[in-house]
Amino acid sequence: MMKQTIAVLVGGLLIGVFAATHAKLPPAPAKTDAEKTAEADKAAASKAKDAADLAKAQDKAVANYKKTKGASMAPEKKAQK
Repeated sequence: MMKQTIAVLVGGLLIGVFAATHAKLPPAPAKTDAEKTAEADKAAASKAKDAADLAKAQDKAVANYKKTKGASMAPEKKAQK
């Protein structure tokens, strides 16, 4: 009797889990114009910040290159006799 009860409970649990995983959620509400513009402004600001960070990193890399390898690779002037 105990095994049958456990089997029925486990079966009911599996059916419940199956039904919950296949349930369809309601669609998200449509965004208002204010939300759309705020999202666009946030994306533009993020893009501008990323571009500024990239430019800063590139400038730092160029300065490091010039400091370490760029100076030794510069053409040297030969002494005139």
